[in-house]
Amino acid sequence: MKSLEGNFDNPKVDELLKKHFIELRSVSPEGSTHVLDIKGLKDSSIKFWSLWENDELIGCGALKFLNDEHGEFKSIRLAEKFRRKGNGIKIIKHLIDEAKKLSIKKISLETGAGEFFKPARELFVLCGFKVCKPFAHYKEDINSVYMDLTINN
Repeated sequence: MKSLEGNFDNPKVDELLKKHFIELRSVSPEGSTHVLDIKGLKDSSIKFWSLWENDELIGCGALKFLNDEHGEFKSIRLAEKFRRKGNGIKIIKHLIDEAKKLSIKKISLETGAGEFFKPARELFVLCGFKVCKPFAHYKEDINSVYMDLTINN
């Protein structure tokens, strides 16, 4: 598995992210959708990676810097072909490893509370994340679940 930083111009990355945005907006109530579009992911406070097996896109994910030691996972997505095969854990572990290299000590995330998001929540728990209170700009929301992970460098 190889990782590429940025890579927004790749048509496969563009297609996966557009599908991600459309799907998440379709299953999240207005006001409870926190997905970033490509322009948002290009912000200087965010690092984005796509992961590949040969020339096939496995998935992607981003790390937003909330401060020097606290990051937030954004836009974690697997290509359909690579789902339910352990690749979600690979992407999360890759993002955790990248966070460690950047001296991040705590990673937080927001995901949906609905049934659609249950596999994602279970995956994050498997990777050591625990439910927490809202962080950064987030507020209590019955449609959101907040999780965090303290990492040791």
